[in-house]
Amino acid sequence: MKKKVSKRFKKLLAISKDKKVESIDTAIKKIKSNCTTKFNESIDVSFNLNLKSKKEELSLRTSVNLPNGNGKKLKIAVLCEDSKIKEAKDNGADICGNETLVNDITLGKINFDKLVATPSMMPKMGKLGKILGPKGLMPNPKLGTVTNNIASIVKALKKGQIEVKADKDGNLGASIGKKSFSDDKIIENYKVIVDTILKEKPNNIKGNFILSSFLTSTMGISYKLKLEK
Repeated sequence: MKKKVSKRFKKLLAISKDKKVESIDTAIKKIKSNCTTKFNESIDVSFNLNLKSKKEELSLRTSVNLPNGNGKKLKIAVLCEDSKIKEAKDNGADICGNETLVNDITLGKINFDKLVATPSMMPKMGKLGKILGPKGLMPNPKLGTVTNNIASIVKALKKGQIEVKADKDGNLGASIGKKSFSDDKIIENYKVIVDTILKEKPNNIKGNFILSSFLTSTMGISYKLKLEK
C-alpha cells in the first residue's frame, strides 16, 4: 500500500530540491519558516567529524555548556550521602537519595534524564552499569557527573550543559534550541558547540576536524552549513 504524504511534507520536499550550502544565519531563517507544526520544534545540529586514524581508534565524548540552554527541561537525580541531600535539593535536583535510589534503579524505576553521583557512591554503581550504561545514564568523572561539588554540576545541567558523543563513524548530533529562540541565541549556542568540538581535536588528526555540519528542526529538512576556515 502506498503511503500518504501530507501537504506540509510535500512542500518541504519541493523546497529541498534547490537547497544550497548556507551560512548559519540564513539557515536558521529558512528552518524557522519550515516549522509549520503546532508545537515548538527543536533546532538540531549534526556534525561529521574526522576521527579516522590508522594508529588507534578515536572517539569524542564531552560536555558543552550552552549559554542559552536548548529549551529542554531535565529531570536530575543525585546519588549521594545523606549529608549532601539538602545541598542537592537546594540547587535544583529533582530526585535525591542513596540506597532507596539504588533500589529504584535496580527495579527499573528510572524517572530522570541525568544522574549525578558523589565519588563515595560509585561502588554502588557496579551493579547498575548494565541498566544505566545502555541508556547513557552512567555518571562520568570526565563529564563532571561524578563529583562532590553537587551544587555546581546540578546548576550547570539545569542551565544548559549537555553531553555530546560521536558514533564510530564520526557522527555527532545535538539539540541547540527551539523555534521560539531568537536567531542570536541559536547562533551563540552553535558557535559554542563548534568551539568545544574543535578543542577536542586529537593531536594526530591532520586537516579539518569538522568535515560537515547540518542544521534542521524536529519535523523539517536539513541545511548544510558553511564551515568557517
